[in-house]
Amino acid sequence: MSTRAGALDPWVEQVALFAIVKLDPDGTVRGWNTGAELGTGYSAEEVVGHHVSRFYRAVDVDQGLPEELLDTARTHGSAEDHGWRVRKDGTELWAHVTVTAIYDDDVLCGFVEIIRDTTAEKRALDEQVSLQRTFAHDLMSPVTALSGYLDLLQEEIDGDHRYLRLARETGEHLAAMAGALMADALLSAREEERVFDVSLVVRGAASVVLQAGAEERIRFDRLDHAEIRGDVLALRRAFANVLENAARYSADEIHVDVIRSGAHVRVSVRDAGRGIHPDDIAGITTPGERGRFADPTDGGSGLGLASTATAIAGYCGTLEIDSEVGVGTTITITLPLIDAD
Repeated sequence: MSTRAGALDPWVEQVALFAIVKLDPDGTVRGWNTGAELGTGYSAEEVVGHHVSRFYRAVDVDQGLPEELLDTARTHGSAEDHGWRVRKDGTELWAHVTVTAIYDDDVLCGFVEIIRDTTAEKRALDEQVSLQRTFAHDLMSPVTALSGYLDLLQEEIDGDHRYLRLARETGEHLAAMAGALMADALLSAREEERVFDVSLVVRGAASVVLQAGAEERIRFDRLDHAEIRGDVLALRRAFANVLENAARYSADEIHVDVIRSGAHVRVSVRDAGRGIHPDDIAGITTPGERGRFADPTDGGSGLGLASTATAIAGYCGTLEIDSEVGVGTTITITLPLIDAD
């Protein structure tokens, strides 16, 4: 095998499942295997000689995470982390990272960092949490309504009725279950809250759109860097809902822009589909409302835009719909930036 920049042992270099990175004692990259190249998009020539912090998010570098992991490995022999790393194209991957210090006669020679991309596993778990949160939220409304109806029924009839009492007890049990489920979902949401770049979340949303072939039709025309704080999972699902609707009701390209303007960021999704009837726009974000142009063969339940509107409202943002029949629809989501007053 010919020697190239950053070459490792041939056995290590050809391992494609894991990224294996050799670092000097200061954390500078000295070796880079095939798995690292495939996982990050960087060739060895592009990274050898650069500090390992190059692959961390700016917020993690500011907080000293790369050096913290190296210091832990120096002290304890190894360090482990689950967190976000950044590819060459700016997208993020969720990685399981192990950093091991290499010593020779008690002298630190450097580190070996082994990185496994677990983005797919995290995405599946995130979707499960998102579905749980949506289900918990949707369950609370009918449970609350049931309790109210039982109260009204009690006022209409006199005496102690066994079946009414059992129905009330069942309603209280459902309310307790829904409350526990909601509490667990909200806890998961708080754990997911962080600062993130909206453009990266929008790009990630395209990968969870269920419509076949949709990802190939999505065109990212402009992607400004714009950071906000919140529940990245909920926002990604909201963007995915909008993209999925565009893919469901149009067959042409879908154009996406993320534009930073003043204290806000605007995300627009434009399709060239059948459009929405003018009389339907005002109520199209109502749960279960799909509009008169929806066809049973399209799929969908009329909950996507409704849940998106709810999620955006939680950010104090806005959702605007501009549609023309036979021409297409543009949905614009506006969100406040993290540094906005």
